[in-house]
This record gives sequence, C-alpha cells and structure tokens, in this order.
Amino acid sequence: MRATRFLMPTLRDAPADAQALSHQLLVRAGFVRQIGAGLYSYLPLGWRVHRRVEQIIREEIDRIGGQEMLMPVLHPAELWKRTGRYAIPELFKLTDRVGRELVLSMTHEEIIALHAAEAIRSYRDLPQIWYHIQIKERDEPRPQAGVLRTREFIMKDSYTLDRDAAGLDAGYALHEQAYDRIFRRSGIRFYKVESDVGMMGGSGAHEYMAPSPAGEDRVALCDGCDYAANVEMAVAVPRAAEAPTGAPLEEVATPGVTTIAALAAFLGIDEALTAKSVIVVPADEQGGVVLAVVRGDHRLHDLKLTKAIGAPHRPATPEEIRAAFGADPGSIGAVGIPDGAVREVIVDREIERGGYVVGANRTDHHLRGAELGRDYAARVADIRHAEDGERCVHCGGTLRIEPMIEVGNIFKLGVRYSAAMGALFLDEEGREQPVWMGSYGIGPARILASAVEQFADDRGIVWPQALAPFDVWIVPIGDDARAAADDLERALTAVGLDVMVDDRDLSPGVRFADAELVGVPLRLTIGKKLATDGVIELKHRATGEGETLTLAAAPAHLRALVDQAMAW
Repeated sequence: MRATRFLMPTLRDAPADAQALSHQLLVRAGFVRQIGAGLYSYLPLGWRVHRRVEQIIREEIDRIGGQEMLMPVLHPAELWKRTGRYAIPELFKLTDRVGRELVLSMTHEEIIALHAAEAIRSYRDLPQIWYHIQIKERDEPRPQAGVLRTREFIMKDSYTLDRDAAGLDAGYALHEQAYDRIFRRSGIRFYKVESDVGMMGGSGAHEYMAPSPAGEDRVALCDGCDYAANVEMAVAVPRAAEAPTGAPLEEVATPGVTTIAALAAFLGIDEALTAKSVIVVPADEQGGVVLAVVRGDHRLHDLKLTKAIGAPHRPATPEEIRAAFGADPGSIGAVGIPDGAVREVIVDREIERGGYVVGANRTDHHLRGAELGRDYAARVADIRHAEDGERCVHCGGTLRIEPMIEVGNIFKLGVRYSAAMGALFLDEEGREQPVWMGSYGIGPARILASAVEQFADDRGIVWPQALAPFDVWIVPIGDDARAAADDLERALTAVGLDVMVDDRDLSPGVRFADAELVGVPLRLTIGKKLATDGVIELKHRATGEGETLTLAAAPAHLRALVDQAMAW
C-alpha cells in the first residue's frame, strides 16, 4: 500500500470537544470522522483495525460452533411489544408510509426467538449457536467519548439455544472460554465481572471490562482474591460502626440541621451512627413514595434501589415529601410515619442491627436509638454503594474501585424471549418445552478504543500487533530508497505481512511523526545507511528500541517478530 494513494487525513490538533484520549487520537490519526452526534465514519485506517477485531471474533465464535447469519436492523414493532421491550426509551421508533410501526434494533433477541420458533421442532435440533456482526442503532441520550458511546454501532451478538438450564450453562461456559481467547488475542487488559441483567432480563450475567480512565462503568476489584464486580452488583464489608442497642428512643431538637454532616457535628457523633433517608417516586402504576434508608456515611446506589423496588424511580420533590411525611426534607425518618404515607420502607442491610439517629418526621427534630424491628418495620436489601478501600466479603482483602470500559457482556436469558415468541420444541417424551436462550455481545469499536486508551503515549497510538492497521510501516528517504522500498514491500507481503510505504513528498520528520501517531508496531527506515553500511533501521513503536537489518534478513526477522507479538 502507498501512502500517496491512501486516505489518511492526519491532524495536528484534536477536536475541541474530544475529552477521551481515544477520541482525540482516532480523529487526529485519521481513523474516524464524526458526521453527527454519536455518528462516525470509519476511514480506511480505522476500518482495517475494526476488521481485524471482527476477524478475531469470527475465528473464536466459529471455533465453538457458531453459525454466522445476517438479520434486519428494521423490525416490526409488534415483535418488541410481545416481549415487553417496546417501551425502552433508547429504542428508535418509526412508522412507514402506510402507518406500520417499526423499530431500529439495538439487539436481536426477538428475531432469534422468532427464527427458533420457526425452525426448532425437536430436542434433536438442539443445541444451536447463531451469531452475527452488524450495525445496531440506539437512541443514546448522551453520545460521547468518540466511538465509545454512539447512536449507531457494530456489534457481535451470538445466541445459544438449548433444551434446559444445564444446556444453557454449557453454552455460557463455551462463550466464557471464547471471550477469554478473543480479548487475550486482541491484546487488551480486561476483567470478567459480575453484572446486572438490566433490560435483557434473565438469571445471570457477566461483563468484560477494560480498565481505562475513559470508562463510564465502575468496577470493584479485590487485591486479595479474584473477586470483581460492577459496582451495581458489588458487595463489601464497610468500616465498623458500633451502633448501640437497647437504648430508648429519644427525640432531640436539631434546629437548622438538614444534612448528615451537620447532624453528626451537632450531636458530636460519627456519621456512621446516623441513618440517611432518601424518598423516591417509582415510575409504575402503583402510586405512592418509597423511603430508602442507608447508613449516614454510605451512598445509596440508584440501580440497586431500582432492583429492590422493581421499577425505575425519580427523587421526590420537597412538596411531595412534605405531603407524605408532614415535615421538611432533612427531618425525615422511618419511625412514626403517618399511616398510608409511604408505599414501602427499604433499609440497607448494614443498618439492620443497632440503634441509629433518624429523622423524627417533625421539622428540626431527630430521634436517637431507632432500631429496626423494635421501632419501625422495613424490608432489608443491599442498596448501598461499595466503596474504595472497603474489605472484600470473600477474603477480607481491600477493594479498589476502577473506571472501566465495557467491551463485552454475556447473559443467561432463560426462557423469557422464547416463551414470549412461541419458541417451543418437543422433548424426549413428546412434551412441548420452551427453548433456553443465552445472549453474548461484543463491541468491536470498544475493543479498538480500549486499546488506544490503554497503550497510547505522548506521541500517539501504540497498537497491539493483532489490531494494528498495518504490520510494518516503511519510510524511504531519498529518491534512491524508493526502489529498495518497493522490493522490500514485495518481500514482506510474500511472507504474509501488511505493509504501508509512506512515499509522500514530505520531510522525514513529518512522516516519522505520522508513523508514531498512527501507531503501527514496526517502522522501517530506508536511508543513507543502506548505501554506506548495507542496512536499514527498524524501530519498535511500543518500546522505542531500534536495531539494524539487512534487506535480505528483514522478511524472516519481521515475520518472527509479528508471530511472537501475536502469541498468547
């Protein structure tokens, strides 16, 4: 490939709105261009990397028996209504010219279940693994960070179809093995973590996370064992707080005290001996408010509370709080709630025992010594954030919370979609049974961006060998070097390497800078040393180390370097 015939619009400066490092460098190095909010074109360099990621994925999913297919992105809305997912706010909805309701799909569980209903008849037809790699659409409310959070993206989604839970477990295990190989081959650092099933539903899920400051997810990792979980699922042992028991309730006037910090300071106690009340309004049809209570030094986790309630929710307004409790915000608690004021009280399990300071439901007053079971009733659930530095529940080690990019996910869907779509089969006894499904996603663009985030330096991108748009970048200096570069390109291509020859009429310094920015792992310079010493110069992008080679030795040596870099 010749740079003079290749679309490679490198830039000196990153876009002003690019905050994530991968966003800055992928635009500067000519890999992608934005055409709208969350909408990107992959230019030739970027598409070459994307295709390399796809190829790794295909090889590993094929290896476990996956069958690749292609399905429409445009779906009849009725299919999504049958599974109860039509109301998802991120789903693009539209109508055609005759008024039929349609959606632009962000995932394909409904279509897989539909095809299973048509094609699967007997237990002898199972198990199956079907997959595709194609464009998906999502009405993303906050497109940001370049290709990490977009409205249109390419996903690999695979689906297992099995007879029963044991078969689903086996298909899930196969994908765990395949995902481990995919991410190791890609060269990125990653963790497999426990996660929430979210809108997918089902009985279990894991996410594959790549550490990066640009990551929107937070993952708890233990330094003493292999425990790893998204903070949406993470549990931890907090610092101890000796909350007394058996003391009588005591009302205390607390004028002007409306925060936990002010309350603890006013009473001269640890914040951990207080209880924080949060009032929310669930977004369902049952009505009423829910009171959630966590220890004063803890944070309520919004998604954990959503799971506990069984519905999304919003914060109650001051007016709604006063109407329900008869007191101002800041003086609300679980003791002495007026009859019918709340739908439910949910307390975090860390305050299940002991007496805590709570709001008295009387403005500017609190109660000392409130104990669950004696003074008030509530449902106990895990609704708090696990925090950095807390102890692991499994080994007692220390947890650290790191930002990470979700690069893949796996879900045990069970029979949620097959039951809704009528995907049934006859078992050995001739009885109808629903197909057991699993769903397994990978975002190739997120692997691409994660590699940039993890390995870039102050000069530009540093690609892992397996993902690089080219294996070797040749910079010929001087007219006499052009013929040698042509010969070397042919020799390297003959041993299976992808080669870019930067034959642009630019200074060596500019071409070297672009090579560093683009990040191809191996750069060859053909210059004066070929005429004087019979050698060319090789520079390793990742380490900056250099060495000299003869033209004759270069093909075998570079082939060996590439093979070594891609071994895992």
